[in-house]
Amino acid sequence: MSPTPKQTACINPATGEMLGESPVHTVEDIKAAVTSARSAQPEWAALSVKERVRHIRQIQNYLVTHADELAEIIAKDNGKTVVDALAAEIMATAIAVHYYCRKAPAFLKPERSGFGTIALINKRSRVVRVPYGVIAIISPWNYPFSIPFSEVIMGLLAGNAVLLKVATETQFTGLALKSVIESANLPDGVFHYLNLPGRVAGEGFLKNGVDKLFFTGSVPVGKRLMAMAAETLTPLNLELGGNDAMLVCEDADPVRAAAGAVWAGFSNAGQSCGGVERVYVHEAIYNAFMAELKQRTEGIRPGNNLSPDCDLGCMTTAAQVEVVKAHIDDALAHGATIFAKSPEPPEGTLKQFHPAVVLTNVTPDMKVMRDETFGPVIGVMKISSMEGAVQMANDSNLGLTGSVWSRNRKKARKLASQIQAGVVTINDHLMSHALPETSWGGFKESGIGRSHGELGFNEMTQPQTIVDDLLTMAKKNLWWQPNSRKVFDGLKGLTVGLYGKGVGNRLSGMMKALKALPLMFRK
Repeated sequence: MSPTPKQTACINPATGEMLGESPVHTVEDIKAAVTSARSAQPEWAALSVKERVRHIRQIQNYLVTHADELAEIIAKDNGKTVVDALAAEIMATAIAVHYYCRKAPAFLKPERSGFGTIALINKRSRVVRVPYGVIAIISPWNYPFSIPFSEVIMGLLAGNAVLLKVATETQFTGLALKSVIESANLPDGVFHYLNLPGRVAGEGFLKNGVDKLFFTGSVPVGKRLMAMAAETLTPLNLELGGNDAMLVCEDADPVRAAAGAVWAGFSNAGQSCGGVERVYVHEAIYNAFMAELKQRTEGIRPGNNLSPDCDLGCMTTAAQVEVVKAHIDDALAHGATIFAKSPEPPEGTLKQFHPAVVLTNVTPDMKVMRDETFGPVIGVMKISSMEGAVQMANDSNLGLTGSVWSRNRKKARKLASQIQAGVVTINDHLMSHALPETSWGGFKESGIGRSHGELGFNEMTQPQTIVDDLLTMAKKNLWWQPNSRKVFDGLKGLTVGLYGKGVGNRLSGMMKALKALPLMFRK
């Protein structure tokens, strides 16, 4: 009798309720999944794009039909509010699957390269997109549905077989996502769902020969995976978090800016790699902005995160709660002040809860301003110039996203272009991930590569250039053997004729080239 497989207990972080169990896989299961995927992928890739789209479109109907159920599963599993789960996870993925199914034929269409010189006008090239083969995706617990979803959909549409490993902490969501993907009635072996500890999954995927690995998580883990991938030169796509800056100009709308800070800083209990963590406010608007920020923060309603009226749920892991507390303690020990704080939830409502906190009197060297806090905490600094704010925003090893708030769009765009981040929004924050046409990814240690949009779709394929010769009657190229003085003079003449100085010099060069041209048609 074979042993009963180990199970991951799926626990609601808000209540401690047991939601279900997820079978734990082994490295041998990875090996078997890669073998199965490798066998199934060629037939899947051989289907036309329209046929693959026909499969994937079924997912859209499943998402819409089961929207309430899926939002509740995510909220129970992750601890976020059910409204956040619906907006950021379900609605965003419905938008994404519709977009990628519509755009996949154009993204995968061969592109003509044109020609770079009349000397080789008979050589015509085009670029075709070739799927990698078997790709693996490792996704995090903060957006356990929407982050892996788009990568899975793009990978499948591009003709890859996909192996998915979601975070151990959010397996209940992962199993729901598995059902969503399987609603597409994919051929056997094209999609595999695996549940392994993170410390095992990355190495297991790389050592068992996946063709590309997509990882969303911490900087240290990303660096370790990159070192392991170097041994086989396996390409990686890494999204490794952020410590995002929000720049509030003197002409910003203080009401909208403060509302945006509360949204981007505290939604999902602040557990958003692209959320606001640092706020730099011009002194001319500081008082008005801070008054609005205080009112909104103190008006946040924590409580039952399954209720549509709840504004702040709980944190997903107890370990992350301790990180947040440590960052706040460090800030307070070095002179920071708690300027505003959200109410506590009713007693017994939420486990692993941390209130939303606004810190002032912060300095750039504090952990809360330098490291990724990944919790419902924002630090606010008063600044005298937006140039100084840009310098402070860029003083970080991370550069995922940022935002500029101003009524002057031209000015805002100029400031945005100076921020060292992969995505910068104007008068908004933490929403571009829901724009499927917009690429996602960071500068510096925030990652390598892009996801979402055409750039993200291109990450699922390798470009292959195919060069065709239109001059089929020629027996050889001019530079092929046997060499001779006539060949040399002809090639030099062509170079001078195209790029030399003076009309006479160029005409002379072209005459020498024409004299050598018949050599191409001789046997």
